[in-house]
Amino acid sequence: MYKSLTAVALVCTLSPSPANSSSDLIAKHVAEELKDHNVETEILRVVDFNIKPGVQIDMGDGDDWPKLRQKIMNADILLIATPIWLGHASSVTQRVLERLDAELSETDDNGRLQTYGKVGVVAVVGNEDGAHKVTADVFQGLNDVGFSVPASGSTYWVGEAMQATDYNELSEVPEKTAAATKSLAANAAHLAQLLSAKQYPPVD
Repeated sequence: MYKSLTAVALVCTLSPSPANSSSDLIAKHVAEELKDHNVETEILRVVDFNIKPGVQIDMGDGDDWPKLRQKIMNADILLIATPIWLGHASSVTQRVLERLDAELSETDDNGRLQTYGKVGVVAVVGNEDGAHKVTADVFQGLNDVGFSVPASGSTYWVGEAMQATDYNELSEVPEKTAAATKSLAANAAHLAQLLSAKQYPPVD
């Protein structure tokens, strides 16, 4: 019997709540699929918090990153949902990755990063090319700081270049995107279950 798992989705849209957001919508679609695998997801828009620039766990008075970090530490799965701007992940996504850099100095009693055993997945939306590059960049950052990446651990939708339709304006989710979202959820939950049962070996 699989145990219950938790996920936190950091939505890296530039639009604060309650504005419509394609990144928020695709995060919700991932959360719906994760629920089928006994995973409960909390979805948070990063711009709704005061995340100061820096590479420390706590950048001082008024910094909300420690609150988000604690949610990440309490979860089994981290989803980063990002739009594409000028061919790159949003500046908010980069801010999140920079703050996660602090985890390189945080280890447990066996020398492992505290993010070991946690799964990282990515969802990307945009009206231009770049989904593969953005996914690769975010995955590399997550893996650098200790997250494990599952097979088919990403989903994305990009519209025709230079047109105005957003993901949240589609009448239905395209079949290929829906299938990728489904695979992401299944494989992320599977890997998280395995890592929950057997952690990585101690660092010598």
